[in-house]
This record gives sequence, C-alpha cells and structure tokens, in this order.
Amino acid sequence: MDVLSDVLSVVRAGRPRSALVSWQGSWAQEFSPVPGAVGFRVVVRGGCVLVPAGAEPVRLVAGDVVLLPHGRGHVLADSPATPPAARACDPPTEDRPLALADMPEAATVTLCGAYELAPEGGHPLLQDLPEVIHLDTRAGGLSELRTVVDMLGAEAARPRLGTDAAIPALLDMLLLYALRAWFDDARTGSGTGWATALRDPAVAAALHAIHRKPAHPWTVASLAALAGLSRAPFARRFTELVGRPPMRYLTWWRMTTAARLLRESDAPLGSIADAVGYQSEFALAVAFKRQYETPPGRYRRSFALSPETRSRRAVRRGP
Repeated sequence: MDVLSDVLSVVRAGRPRSALVSWQGSWAQEFSPVPGAVGFRVVVRGGCVLVPAGAEPVRLVAGDVVLLPHGRGHVLADSPATPPAARACDPPTEDRPLALADMPEAATVTLCGAYELAPEGGHPLLQDLPEVIHLDTRAGGLSELRTVVDMLGAEAARPRLGTDAAIPALLDMLLLYALRAWFDDARTGSGTGWATALRDPAVAAALHAIHRKPAHPWTVASLAALAGLSRAPFARRFTELVGRPPMRYLTWWRMTTAARLLRESDAPLGSIADAVGYQSEFALAVAFKRQYETPPGRYRRSFALSPETRSRRAVRRGP
C-alpha cells in the first residue's frame, strides 16, 4: 500500500460519525474539542463562518469542506459577531437519518461529524497537519473531492435503500481526497515535515517500501540503496523530514500495525509476529511492551469486549 492509504487504514478506528444539521436566521453553535478524532464539516447548502478557538474566522459556502485534524473546538455561525448558544453542542455520537428534503430551503445545512482515531494515537503524518484545513471544491484540481461532496449531498437529499452504507463509504473517500488535496498543495517554509517528505523522491521511496513490506528485514543500508543515496546522507535526510531515524520509524510502524491486528483480528500472536517482521512471539512481545507498556495479550483483551471490535471481526470473518 502507499503511505497515505496505509496510514488511514491503521490509524482510523470504526465508522465515521455524522449528522446533518440545519440553522436559520441569526445563529451560532459551539462545538467542543474532540481529542483523538479528526473532525469535518461539509457545507451542503447556504453559507456560514467557522471560528476556530484563538484563530481567524473562515468563511464557508456550499461545497466547502473543512477538516479539523486535531479535533479542535470551534464555533459555526451565520456571522463572527453572533454569540454562540449557551449550551455547547458536541459532535454526534452515532449516525442519524439524513433528511435534507425536510429542511427549509432558506436554511444553512452542514454535514458535521468526526473520524475516530486509534487509541494509541495518530500517525505523525496526521500530527503534522494544521489545525484547520479549508478546501474549496470548486477550485481547479479538486474534481474528485467535489464529486464526493455532490454524492453526499445527493444521499442527504434523497435517502433510500443503501444510504446507511453509502454515507460512511463516501465519508471515507472524503477524508482521503481532502488529505490528498492538502498534501498535493502543501508548501512548508522550513522544507521539513511530511508534505515535504512525500514529495522527496528518496525519502518517499523508502517510506513506500516500509509500508508495502513491513516484515522485510530492512536496514539503513538497504533503504538507502533503494533511495539511491549513500547510507549517511539518506539517514540524515530521512530523519530531518520524517522526524525519526529510519529504523526507529520502521519499528514504530511495525508496532502500530501489530496493535491494529490485535484490536481487529483473531490472528494468533505468531502470525502477527510474522506479518510485522519478528521471528518469534517473544521478540514481538518484548518490542510491543517497550512501545505500549503492556503485553500484546493484555492489549488485545482490553478491546475484546468492545461491540465495535466484535463487529469488525465478524465482517472480516464473513457469514
């Protein structure tokens, strides 16, 4: 898998939560911070202003997409001058029926929600993102994102058979296309960070290799050869852009992948060890405990009773 696809498959947890919300007249609604989640706002109809805590207002119109990669608290309002409602409104905790057709034509309508992240924390690729990502889907080069927004609007306007399955799938695509658009367009003044790392041919080649074959016995020398650099310059460039030396990143990613397999599958520990490049259960357990401060078996048991975990495992096993 490529880096972005792989990161999203591992750091996400469960289905995205969403709800269609409408406002009329003079209004302002406060949304509390949601640690461990990526929030999103899609303006389906009308326009509004997003006011992040301690930052400049962002004016939004129909078709705009906003990602809040760090679950930052914010206010949505008709105007920056409108005070928020006294009672804060948290993002929805479960999917709710969408009924755009039942909402007044004059109303501002937004699709609000969040993508939950894995409990051990997000990938540095996500941590490197700004507090607010605002994307105008009418801009050139964002036709795929615009298509997803239009399809979400169509499902909201006319719920029918399959809508409950279509909305989460489209929201997954929304996250992917929005992040792809940001990384394609990102410019970092310091020349460091994941946006730069993924544009750097040498570092990107090494990252893609690690993500495609995490169980491979990679060394700094073999990754450097793949990147077309000698060992020392490669290690220096990788560390500067990624934020970790190559072998530390490899170990961290292997453990992150192992944690997902422990949470979401019934695979034996030996099979998981093979999948992430360890020759024995014991070797995996030592490395896992070093990163997560708990043995793999205890980590797995802590998620065993979760309804969402049981649901994901049932889907993977099939009927």
